Amino acid sequence: MSAGNQSRPQHQTNWDWRAAGNFIGGGSGSGLLLFTAVTSGAGQPDTVPIGVALALIALGLFCVWLEIGRPWRSMNVMLHVRTSWMTRESLLAPFLFLFGLIALATGSAVALWLGALLAMLFLYCQARLLNAAKGIPAWRQKLVVPLIITTGLTEGVGLLAALMALGGAVQLAWLPSALLFLLLLRALLWRAYHKNLTAQGAPQQALAVLDKLELPFIKIGHWAVALVLLLVLVQPALAAAQWLTALAGLIAMVSGWLFKYALIVRAGYNQGYALAHVPVRGGAGPTSGLASRPGWNKP
Repeated sequence: MSAGNQSRPQHQTNWDWRAAGNFIGGGSGSGLLLFTAVTSGAGQPDTVPIGVALALIALGLFCVWLEIGRPWRSMNVMLHVRTSWMTRESLLAPFLFLFGLIALATGSAVALWLGALLAMLFLYCQARLLNAAKGIPAWRQKLVVPLIITTGLTEGVGLLAALMALGGAVQLAWLPSALLFLLLLRALLWRAYHKNLTAQGAPQQALAVLDKLELPFIKIGHWAVALVLLLVLVQPALAAAQWLTALAGLIAMVSGWLFKYALIVRAGYNQGYALAHVPVRGGAGPTSGLASRPGWNKP
């Protein structure tokens, strides 16, 4: 490989589909647990969404365990609570499952709310964990944190709508509105994130990956879904209103999964090497050349 190619951004190889699986399962499960608590109020919570939420979070953590080179040394992650968001995420998980399982077994609304609050902290740790990877321009943008959190909440509402429809439960009047609001917020955060990333400079290959999300993530996963939800809100007595909301929720959830997979697995290019000044033969000094940042959208 030539020196020119080595100076260009290279695709990171530490995080693959298993890392994406953690963000997908953890985000959807945390969002679902929160909105299950919201729907339960102080009454008897529905056990099916609780079980699905805990299973998704557990599946995400299992994906991380598979990713570790020596899985049986995974407990070492607990030793860095002062510096590692992964450690904080891991320390929250046992208590999250404890209260979630208590709510599942006893129907306790208090235990469910405690589990939901821990799930929000868990989701926040995930977002900060991604943002802490400062060597990856697509991840270190500050707006990644609210974008990942909002995506998890959107997935949670969408999955709850689908589970309620499948379980034959009466659709809550606020569910389509909540999903529509979160979709609009996610779209605005995405636009701001993409704009900032492009303006500040980023590897061309990373931007190319993110640009390809326009159709599946934005046009289908947001605007098409928003039109369906507006129909439901305008015609709440429509016979298929609940199923349309469930379909919209599933599409919103899957589009969020696609976004996180693309961001983590495909857009994870490091920053490469930049030369502040390129030496020019016969130049007056070290400042005679133009700045060079190979493989970026701007020098």
